[in-house]
Amino acid sequence: MAALLAMDHTTLTANLKPLERRGLVEVAIDDADKRSRRLLLTPAGRELLVAALPIWVKTHAALENLLPRSNAEELRADLRALC
Repeated sequence: MAALLAMDHTTLTANLKPLERRGLVEVAIDDADKRSRRLLLTPAGRELLVAALPIWVKTHAALENLLPRSNAEELRADLRALC
């Protein structure tokens, strides 16, 4: 199961607004709880994600290759512990 991370409302809003303005994300009211919002990737958002993912993977691998193996594994374990 994926970890649920809490984020400050102001920080979340500030980061979502540009994505919403660019048409990458839609924000909808949750039918079950009108106080909650549902975030949906638009087709343009999905397209951008598909294009960005290989770049992210390549960049992540390049950065990891700069770290000694034990440091990369330790960093990965520390990041998992944050979730």
